[in-house]
Amino acid sequence: MSAERPSLPPVRLHSEAELARDALAAPLLVRAVRLARWAGPGTRVGAGGELVETQLPAAAEHLGLADDEDGAAYASEAWRLAVDTGLVDVEDPQDEDGLDETAGDDAEGTATAGENLALLTSGSPQDVLAIWLDGLDAVHADATAPAFDDFADLIGEDGSVDFDALDWDPEAEAEFLDGVLANLYLLTVSEAGPADAPVPLPALAASVVVPEDMGEPTDDVLEQVSEAMMRLDEQFRVLEPIGIVEYRPVDEALLTEEGEEATPPADDEDITRYGLVKLTPLGLYGIRERMLEAGVDAPAVGDLADKGADALLDGIAYYPEEAARSEVGLWLARRGADEAEAAAAELLGAARGADRRAPLRRLHCQQALALVGPEAEPAVRAVLGDPELGGLARVWLVERGATDVPAPPESMIFWLAVDTIAAQLDADGDLDELQELVEGLSGQHSGFFDEAWRVDHPATSEVLDAVGRLHRDRKIAKEARKAAFKARSRAKG
Repeated sequence: MSAERPSLPPVRLHSEAELARDALAAPLLVRAVRLARWAGPGTRVGAGGELVETQLPAAAEHLGLADDEDGAAYASEAWRLAVDTGLVDVEDPQDEDGLDETAGDDAEGTATAGENLALLTSGSPQDVLAIWLDGLDAVHADATAPAFDDFADLIGEDGSVDFDALDWDPEAEAEFLDGVLANLYLLTVSEAGPADAPVPLPALAASVVVPEDMGEPTDDVLEQVSEAMMRLDEQFRVLEPIGIVEYRPVDEALLTEEGEEATPPADDEDITRYGLVKLTPLGLYGIRERMLEAGVDAPAVGDLADKGADALLDGIAYYPEEAARSEVGLWLARRGADEAEAAAAELLGAARGADRRAPLRRLHCQQALALVGPEAEPAVRAVLGDPELGGLARVWLVERGATDVPAPPESMIFWLAVDTIAAQLDADGDLDELQELVEGLSGQHSGFFDEAWRVDHPATSEVLDAVGRLHRDRKIAKEARKAAFKARSRAKG
């Protein structure tokens, strides 16, 4: 009875203001901003916008990296980010009449502050995050770029890059890293994931290399995992400064001990030495934005707060319990206490229907009404006579301590039992809990199956089939299967 489910669980994101503060604190963006403010009329850049080599020592010194052997490389990296994110505008060499036709390939341009530099201090959190996302795209491209000794040897006569000589497929590299980041995202948002604990790099590499149906990995597959680990080690080192991950690199001593590359650890004691990675709150936001842009269904708690009750109940259909509760809480908070009764009536209206999703909508409606409070009572009492909602209305009132709840007709009791089981079947809940529900509801009434097959509910035969499969008493299970046959015959009838 399952309907279409979102491909990923809902993520809990920090507020845009918190995320913007995290973005502004990302080490690489901090350096890029400092260089953008440092740039002036005397700053010289090459044809691609990069700082010319003679400028790098001064840039490194401005960043406090003059004594770092990699200071020039860090300065160059930060400058590229400043250009890619519009913190710096690069101007090609020109004279007052236009392009300087005498300028050769080594001609130098100049750099001035870009419009986005001011936005980082005067703009909204959304402005800051948009700039940071541009930076993430640029760093992602750097992380998937190949390492080479002499780039000039790879340039053809027509100026194109000979990718075959590089043995590098840009699309495949980007797809590999995106797959890893998607798996890391899924592990982070999943209820069965590592919560706040980092993920071991070998496990993450294995998640994109080892086939799901493989038992014991072969030596060839283990070698592929090892190679993937080393690729990821380099890529996460590049990604960490933009703020999307916290990364503990592979212990370099292992590379010396093992030769050229690390091999997956044989025991848990070694696991931390082989790299640990964790998505930051900013990383969750950034990877989700990239997935949304790629067309992936990646919901976030709060997405449904301004939607109608129909969208809410459909949207939370397969959310984990806590996430569904949070989403409903945000939806109710948007309406306020003054609209609580109207919100309850809207929820009840959205719960009606004979489609396949309707039982699960009614289940979530009942759970949502529990968060509304006593203000929902007039709306609930208004549906006591409704054949689809009267049962859940009575349950809600009794749970609230009401003593004047009219007894339901027998037909409503059986209809509610079928509807409740149908909802839980659609939710694909815990098997033990489902068995207890099935056995409890079918055992509440003597002669349950004599009446249940007559219930005018779209899911009657499916529910009785499920009782026949799940009930641990063989005699009762057989009765359920017979009742399911009668229900199907009646429906064809």
